[in-house]
Amino acid sequence: MAADEAADEGIKVEAIVIDDDVAVQDSLYTAGRRGVGATVIAEKIGGAAAERGDSLEAVVSVIKQVNARGRSFGIALSSCIPPASGNPIFDLPEGEMEVGIGIHGEPGRRRAPLGSAAEIADIMIEAVTSDLAAKSGANVLAFVNGMGGTPLLELYLLYGEVDKRLRALGLNPIRNLVGSYITSLEMAGASLTVVELDDNLTALWDAPVHTAALRWGG
Repeated sequence: MAADEAADEGIKVEAIVIDDDVAVQDSLYTAGRRGVGATVIAEKIGGAAAERGDSLEAVVSVIKQVNARGRSFGIALSSCIPPASGNPIFDLPEGEMEVGIGIHGEPGRRRAPLGSAAEIADIMIEAVTSDLAAKSGANVLAFVNGMGGTPLLELYLLYGEVDKRLRALGLNPIRNLVGSYITSLEMAGASLTVVELDDNLTALWDAPVHTAALRWGG
C-alpha cells in the first residue's frame, strides 16, 4: 500500500520479496517461501547502500543478492497468544518443539521431541546449509534470532553450537548477530539465518548504523 501511494505521487518505487525460509517448500499448493530472518540483513545492507549514495537500481540489486545468498529456519518451544483472540495459535505439549515455524506465530511443518541446544543446532544447520549450498571456505554471516521469549543467554548458547557446526562444514562465520530482532510476541524459540558474504556485502554490513535495534560504527 505504501509503494502504491508513493507511486501515485510520482516517487519511483521497487518492491522486493524476501523468501529465505527453507521450512516452506515451494509447490503447487503454496505461494512460495516466507520471508524471515534475512529481512533484517537485507534492510541493514540495503540501507547502508542507500546511505552511501547508491542508485535505486543498485540498492535493489544488493538486496536481491542478500536474499539469494540467505537461508533461514526456525524452531519454537511454545506458541504465542495474539491479544485479539487470547488463545495460543497452536497447542504444543510439554516436552515437544515445533520445527519450521514462521515469524508470525505460524506452526511449523512437524513436531519433534524437545532437544538440547546442540540437537536444535543440528536441525537448523542441516536445513539451512543444505539449501544454501555454499562452497567450503565461504565467508558467512550467522544470525541467531530469538522469537520473543527466549533469554539472551540461551541464544548465545545456541549460537556457540551453530558456530562450531558451521566451521566444521568449512564455512567461516566472520560476522554474527544474536538477539531478538524478529519476534512473535512471547513465543519461546529461535531461528537461524545464514548469509553467504562477499567483500561488498561485508563492507555494507560493517557500515555505521544507528537505529533502535542496530547500533555500531562512528
